[in-house]
Amino acid sequence: MGAILDGNRFVLGTCYYPEHWPKELWREDLERMLASGIEVVRIAEFAWSKVEPTEGNFTYSFFDEFLDLAEEVGMKVIFCTPTATPPAWLTEKYPEVLNADINGVLYRHGARRHYNYNSPVYQELSKRIVEKFASHYASRPCIIGWQIDNEINCEKNVFYSGSDSKAFRVFLKDKYESLEALNEAWGTAFWNQTYTDWEEIHVPRKTYSDSTNPHEVLDYTRFISDSARCFAKMQSDIIRKYLKPGDFVTTNGLFGNLDNHQMTKESLDFMTYDSYPNFAYCLDAYSNAPGEMKDRKWSRNLSEVRSLSPIFGIMEQQSGANGWNTHMEAPTPRPGQMTLWTMQSVAHGADYVSYFRWRTCTMGTEIYWHGILDYSSRDNRRIAEVKDIHEKLQGMKEMAGSIYEAKVGIIKDYDNVWDAQLDVWHGRVDNASQKALFAALQLSHTPFDYVYINDASDAEELKKYQVLFYPHATIMTKEREAVLRAYVEAGGTLVIGCRSGYKNITGRCVMDKLPGLLSDLTGTDIPEYSFIAPDAGKVTVKWDDREFEASVFADLLQPIGAGKQEASYTSDYYAGSGALVSNVVGKGKAYYYGSAFNTESARVFLEKLDVISPYRDVVSVPESCEIAIRKKGDDRFLFVLNYDKNPAQIELLRKGTDLYTGKEVSGQMEIKGYQTLVVKL
Repeated sequence: MGAILDGNRFVLGTCYYPEHWPKELWREDLERMLASGIEVVRIAEFAWSKVEPTEGNFTYSFFDEFLDLAEEVGMKVIFCTPTATPPAWLTEKYPEVLNADINGVLYRHGARRHYNYNSPVYQELSKRIVEKFASHYASRPCIIGWQIDNEINCEKNVFYSGSDSKAFRVFLKDKYESLEALNEAWGTAFWNQTYTDWEEIHVPRKTYSDSTNPHEVLDYTRFISDSARCFAKMQSDIIRKYLKPGDFVTTNGLFGNLDNHQMTKESLDFMTYDSYPNFAYCLDAYSNAPGEMKDRKWSRNLSEVRSLSPIFGIMEQQSGANGWNTHMEAPTPRPGQMTLWTMQSVAHGADYVSYFRWRTCTMGTEIYWHGILDYSSRDNRRIAEVKDIHEKLQGMKEMAGSIYEAKVGIIKDYDNVWDAQLDVWHGRVDNASQKALFAALQLSHTPFDYVYINDASDAEELKKYQVLFYPHATIMTKEREAVLRAYVEAGGTLVIGCRSGYKNITGRCVMDKLPGLLSDLTGTDIPEYSFIAPDAGKVTVKWDDREFEASVFADLLQPIGAGKQEASYTSDYYAGSGALVSNVVGKGKAYYYGSAFNTESARVFLEKLDVISPYRDVVSVPESCEIAIRKKGDDRFLFVLNYDKNPAQIELLRKGTDLYTGKEVSGQMEIKGYQTLVVKL
């Protein structure tokens, strides 16, 4: 990790594809990169045929020549395994390696990620090419680390090939051991779905109503995650046999149907992310919906990455307009936005930032996915901005290795994330609450972390947070309840939203009084519940002197045991019923809120629980700005990021050092549109 995440400085890189350019350009490109402050290139993630042009015939000269030049000029290299795009000879000879749609129709050669993880042929050929890559190239002095595949589970994160059905059966046999246990877990008595032979089980297939057994789909999603993780671990295990001391293994992106936390533990030294805030400005109608957070939403994604690796890298950072010839049309980032998005990544924990890409490609699907340079390679505004970013980061190097600071956390777990994908009732409340909590925290300048738990979690990792929100813990287990209880008993404040505790780990609804396993912890009983009817009008909640609107759903609550009703519904037939119950447990307190969160209600909770705007005595900024604090020892570093094209008036309430200029700053100041400020306090 030392070459890019050494805790002593920030490092810039870029994605480069020597196979796309005449060799005569290589030296000029590398030297221009170095002159711009770029000292690392990522290569080879789509270049299987450059090493194995035909089956079993290996040649290493192409990348040897490039690596010779990299070593000569002093460029460091992150080398990738090429398994995201199998070559034409492979898919033509072995069509069983191809992924398929839900109807069983194969995805043919011509794009990318058209393979499936579970084809024995693809696994063997992937093992061989990774072994060849690593055994030949890993010893090269210029190589500092390896990227596995590219954006695992990107674009396609469902798999319906024959190989997947065979592997799914093995996964289920290992999990349930008997068909009797599987039938019980899946509730196959419903609609006469009982299985009497393992061969009767397939990955989900097309049904006339597009409805399939939800318990099967939940296990299928777990199976996809397991398949992807095993594919990554196979590659990591091979690479590590040849790894030089100090070199690292990573992969890039953050995609669905994948337990990225477990994959990181099993296979990676740290995660890298691909950050494209310019998606917010794509010309599709959905991108321009009123009230959206635009490019600021990428701070939510970066917070997810931080839950995996507190200090991480960006393998692909937006540098130009994004688009394919088949879809996606977007404007070029405006002056300052490239810096803004880089500092957004750094503010959230990135010590390495690599821009996608060096030069815009002249061929293929991504001819409109622009890089630092345009087709002509002429000097332009974006390369000037890279040079300026490099200068800024040079002045910030004492911050490297520092940790993002937050006292508020949002709890997540993969079982509930995946259940919310397949269950529209769960998904409706979860989507509303996740969006609202993020907006309320961002707009009130309240930094937060995502905190993932599972049955093996320890309450110690939760205790650093003053308040934890668990928006909708629909699936709950005894083990997770015990972790939450230990956190509250130790003095923590836990807020749980509606529709919690009503499913077990298989996704089956429990027959307990709701909220099931969470009743005792929250001091709550739920005798009745309902979606808020469209004709109900505005359903409101009153909590002391605050009245706000409920959203989407209403659990009608009654306190039990030591539980205390804190708030009531004030309209429709819900009026007078409990909307919020609190329960003192040990040194802390647990709350059960009977609705989904909206921005207004989330803000009320932040205010009532006294965690809102924790840095209001440090800086005063408008809602258009994000603030973040990174901490290293006794030093704190403040980021102010202006996402608006218009200037923002801020007031720094403590003296500090502007790390861009080295000058002391305090008091009122103006930050221009898309401008950033980084201050050592």
